Amino acid sequence: MIKFLVPVDGSEFADRAVKYLIKMAQCQQPAEIHLVNVRKSIDAWEVRRFLKEHEIAEAQQSEGESDMQSARALLDEAKMDYKAHVLVGPVAPTIAKLAEDLGCDTIVMGTHGRGELANLVIGSVAAKLIHLVKIPITLVK
Repeated sequence: MIKFLVPVDGSEFADRAVKYLIKMAQCQQPAEIHLVNVRKSIDAWEVRRFLKEHEIAEAQQSEGESDMQSARALLDEAKMDYKAHVLVGPVAPTIAKLAEDLGCDTIVMGTHGRGELANLVIGSVAAKLIHLVKIPITLVK
């Protein structure tokens, strides 16, 4: 069984990666699919002054779930099983650690995420991840 890890952020690029993954996984049954959304930790005292730790954690979980809605809908429509993870930390290292912890065989992701217009060739998370993992990464435009 091949294990796929798919970082998603709610962007069009992430949806394209999920659509590509569906085609790949249908050809390589059985497949184990893991979606992941990584939220940056909130260390700003301005936020922590007004919100309790559990309120911040709940908001991050909710935002992560929201960013995965489109990817989940695509996988549900394709009748594919998957596990969804919302994690907090530095994005690329957190994805790399999850891939290692789960024993993933490959990562499928969009070339860019939301708000990465400055990186016209390849997004910063994808570029960092290439250097952090030893498994193949498929980048989808």
